[in-house]
Amino acid sequence: QVRLVDSGGGLVQAGGSLRLSCAASGRTFNTYAMGWFRQAPGKEREFVAAISGSSSNTFYADSVKGRFTISRDNAKNTVALQMNSLKPEDTAVYYCAADTSTGWPNRVISNYDSWGQGTQVTVSS
Repeated sequence: QVRLVDSGGGLVQAGGSLRLSCAASGRTFNTYAMGWFRQAPGKEREFVAAISGSSSNTFYADSVKGRFTISRDNAKNTVALQMNSLKPEDTAVYYCAADTSTGWPNRVISNYDSWGQGTQVTVSS
């Protein structure tokens, strides 16, 4: 498993931006896919975005496509989620996650074997 520490959440008005970051331990960071998920109160955890180990492929939920951008810096073992044009419905706890079984991005929650502790994002209307 990989140790993940995510950060960068906060309170922002609708239409604003936030950038989430996730730092990973280990020396094989560039070999596995990374993803971001979120969980709103009373709802199940849902997929937001994923990126391949090489950064060549990304994958987004329809609800965030065109507004959010996932990226990674393999030299620094970090992955980021740039969130623009935020909406109140984006309010949730956001988690970064690692799928160490593959370098290919995917949206299947059960594939991800390591998780960050979560960071709260609140978007006010």
